[in-house]
Amino acid sequence: MSEGYSITNINGDLYVAYPDGRLYSPFGEEGNCTLSVCPVVLSVYGYRPELAASIALIALYSICAIVQIALGIRYKTWGFMAAMLLGCVDEILGYVGRILLWQNPWGETGFIMQIVLITMGPVFFCAAIYVMISKIITYISPEHSRVNPKWFYWFFINVDVISLILQAVGGAMSSMSNGESSAGVNIALAGLAFQVATLALFVAVVADYAYRSRSVWMSHNLTIRFKVFCSFLGLATLLIWVRCCYRVYELSEGYSQESEALRDEPLFIALESVMVVVAACCLIVAHPGPVFQRQGSNGVSGLGPAAQEKALGEQAVKSTTESGSESD
Repeated sequence: MSEGYSITNINGDLYVAYPDGRLYSPFGEEGNCTLSVCPVVLSVYGYRPELAASIALIALYSICAIVQIALGIRYKTWGFMAAMLLGCVDEILGYVGRILLWQNPWGETGFIMQIVLITMGPVFFCAAIYVMISKIITYISPEHSRVNPKWFYWFFINVDVISLILQAVGGAMSSMSNGESSAGVNIALAGLAFQVATLALFVAVVADYAYRSRSVWMSHNLTIRFKVFCSFLGLATLLIWVRCCYRVYELSEGYSQESEALRDEPLFIALESVMVVVAACCLIVAHPGPVFQRQGSNGVSGLGPAAQEKALGEQAVKSTTESGSESD
């Protein structure tokens, strides 16, 4: 950028002033800063987003989306596929926004895209996670659930929608005000805090069911595939929960230039970017298709405990009927 500038305060607003009388405003409706005339420290984030990181994340989410399409078509898991695709596309567009911010840290379009889309993206991955609880309960033993498994599905999806709306509204308000709307920050914080609480409740519900159904799953040989599925589903849940806690911390001071968390890009990459993209990859391994739509050669061994009991009972009745017919 040009040399010889100074930063001056005029009526409470910061400006970049040059000896020839030129003034550049980094914020507000009069904002006209560019990298050639203003120091990047005066931008909202105080840095140019790492270009290589954004490109790598776009590539990873693109691969994840392609794999989810292939798995979704193969196993016809349309709901899970839709949630994962929405999350991946959301994240891809969000990091396109980060690339636009790398080009111009004061650009309104890039700021709007990344603040709204990257904040919202994990909500869709959470939806993909939440739909699994009813499948897990049905797979192991519906009788040990406190309520009908479908109620868990509808409850968590609805609260996920509430979280999505709060984060979308808060992000939109913040982006339209270039981060100056305290109401927008508070609404986004409420959405993130709500998501943290929902994930914690989800874990508590799963733990409660695991305890109530322990007599079933401990007495059956659960498939390795199912154990791997549960492990990666749990890891994805933990990673997103950690990310949400970080975002609550990051936004706790708003978009102030005094906010150390907001201006710490390595922390953002570690606790936002890495956490979420790894969670998305975990949900490839934790895809429901190979687990819930697979059965063994005898029609029983690949099923869950609940389905095994039903199938074995039907086989026993069939065998008894056939034996009686042969005797006659």
